[in-house]
Amino acid sequence: MSAESTPEPGIPGDSGTNGPRDRAKGRRRKPRSEHRKALILMAWTAAGILVLGGTGVGYLYFKLNGNIKSVDINQALGSDRPTKVDNGSENILVLGSDSRSGSNRKLGGGADDGSARSDTAMIVHVYKGHKSASVVSIPRDTLVDRPQCTDAKGGTHDAATAVMFNSAYSTGGAACAVKTVESVTGLRMDHYLEVDFSGFQKLIDELGGVPVTTTKDIDDKQSHLTLKAGTHTLNGRQALGLVRTRHGVGDGSDLGRIQLQQAFIKALVTQVKQVGIFTSPKKLYDLADTATRAVTTDSDLGSVDSLMSFAGGLQGIGSSRMHMVTMPVQYDPADPNRVIIDKAKAQQVWDALRKDLPIPPNATKGTASGEAKGVVTAS
Repeated sequence: MSAESTPEPGIPGDSGTNGPRDRAKGRRRKPRSEHRKALILMAWTAAGILVLGGTGVGYLYFKLNGNIKSVDINQALGSDRPTKVDNGSENILVLGSDSRSGSNRKLGGGADDGSARSDTAMIVHVYKGHKSASVVSIPRDTLVDRPQCTDAKGGTHDAATAVMFNSAYSTGGAACAVKTVESVTGLRMDHYLEVDFSGFQKLIDELGGVPVTTTKDIDDKQSHLTLKAGTHTLNGRQALGLVRTRHGVGDGSDLGRIQLQQAFIKALVTQVKQVGIFTSPKKLYDLADTATRAVTTDSDLGSVDSLMSFAGGLQGIGSSRMHMVTMPVQYDPADPNRVIIDKAKAQQVWDALRKDLPIPPNATKGTASGEAKGVVTAS
């Protein structure tokens, strides 16, 4: 097979691009180069800073820099980790956390005790060339063997057998969550991104909402979400309710919630690409301010420059180039509220990602699902 006819990885069954497209007659507008796009972004950012009337570009640049919280994952985990595969791909562990402190208290529920859990966990595998990605959601109710780990403050936490996956984060924070994912998958996590509840809600509001279509009514008092079947532009509160709901649709399981999360993420990616942030310098800055406040990263991404470079490398991945699956699991025979890893099928997923190949369809066939697929789509 020639280089021109090789399909891009990440989307099973995709035929890719086979040969050049026919060009229309007449002059074509020359596409902007990546360098030009970067210059436009920098220009609008500078313009936004001037409009806001701060004390100069340097001040607000450092303000954004100061918003970002980071964790030195590499130092905490040391050298006892899977080998980094040098094939041009990247693995990013993305967590959504429901902190019980500060502004997250009323969103996450419970007492203001400063505790936090990983409510959402996804491995984002970006294929070589950064034109497509596979996203593997890890159910928080999955029973795993949690390895011994050292948190970012140097504290050591004992190993534990058959505990819920999200206990890794609540036990030892980001470093222990990464250690557990690497132990389960055998894959090296190149980066870590964490988004908190309140930041997520504000970010959606800054974007002006996200359009979605629901094919069924959703009514979940626990997540405070009520939606009739139809088309909606979800504000931040509604979007947060959607990605957290599990009792309003499907079988009431965490697996159903994951299906809703995956559908919403595709709608969000589409909205980010369509929203006119370049027409408003203030909007661009407000989004940057909210986004940098919302995230915790590994130390390699812990600066505005690094985050901009990282995000710029992913901007070519649209929702149609994202293949989203749930880690292969089965319901635990001893407890229907828990799931266990289908090790044979899960290994097919990890092997494919390690080799930078598409996830084979058979890897997720016959596994447990949440019966909420297709309930939410991008509008």
